[in-house]
Amino acid sequence: MSLISGIIDGLIYPPPGFHFLVVFEMFPQTPQDIRFQSVTGLSVTVPTETIAEGGENRFKHQFPGVPQFNKLVMKRGLFLGSFVSHWARNTIQNVEFEFEPKNILISLLNDNHIPLNVWHVFNAYPTKIDISEFNAEQNTLVVETLEFTYQYFKPMGLDDLFAGAVGGAVSGSISL
Repeated sequence: MSLISGIIDGLIYPPPGFHFLVVFEMFPQTPQDIRFQSVTGLSVTVPTETIAEGGENRFKHQFPGVPQFNKLVMKRGLFLGSFVSHWARNTIQNVEFEFEPKNILISLLNDNHIPLNVWHVFNAYPTKIDISEFNAEQNTLVVETLEFTYQYFKPMGLDDLFAGAVGGAVSGSISL
């Protein structure tokens, strides 16, 4: 499958969500630092503020507020020697409180391992570490769940390129 046909497939069919890559902008990293079972929390909501206009009782104005971003939650098997886990433990549990936010790149990949969409998460820091239960009656892996708070994310992908090209061609102003 060529690069062009892979991109066209991404335009015609929705991509599957099971092939993705997570990269922390930190050094050093190990191969375990990019392996995650699931990533959730790439969502933003814009709350509205209701303002009543003086003298006009038929309606109230709705104005957009500041965007609110959800917590980013990542799950994976518990790995030994992970620098991401070490950074998260130092941020949360260290007595000196070594607070060092990191940027994170989350890439949705096609079957050729080429990014179809990338979300750049800015200034993320861990707020919760959860280790799954140990149960002698089940044969399951130990799962580490990391929860992050972040400032915002910026999507970067083919749809943004197309939207920019179409938006640039359509937008403009008319001067009289």
